[in-house]
Amino acid sequence: METRDKDTVKADAERASSQILELIDIKGTVTEPGAMTMPCSGYDSAEVYRARHPWSIYKAPFTDMQKAMNRLRVGLPKDGWKIVKDGPDRSQGKSPQIIAESEGRELAIDVRLHKEVKAENSPPMLELTVESRCYRSPATPTASEG
Repeated sequence: METRDKDTVKADAERASSQILELIDIKGTVTEPGAMTMPCSGYDSAEVYRARHPWSIYKAPFTDMQKAMNRLRVGLPKDGWKIVKDGPDRSQGKSPQIIAESEGRELAIDVRLHKEVKAENSPPMLELTVESRCYRSPATPTASEG
């Protein structure tokens, strides 16, 4: 397993998110939280982690979001992403979903298009998550090594 600095991996996820936002090219409100690191499941060590950057776009017409999904279908492969799923998700609403992996599989993206649900006061939304593969943290010197 490759060893990488958490800040570098988070920056890679955020950079990929920015590139995808440019590719989507719609006017709307984008949520602002940055990437975070979290432990990888299935590993005993807290030193094995991944970066995750969830974000979304809302306050845009649903038809614009549908066009953005089509731009992703065309643009992601041109930018070195392999689409591994393009179809409805497993939700009750069967939201359109695209899952793609970056060349070399360092990052993956999950994009879902949600329709407006008036009963829940939920606007149409394009939900995206960029996630890195698992990495090991670099060893940190202990006090006795210093």
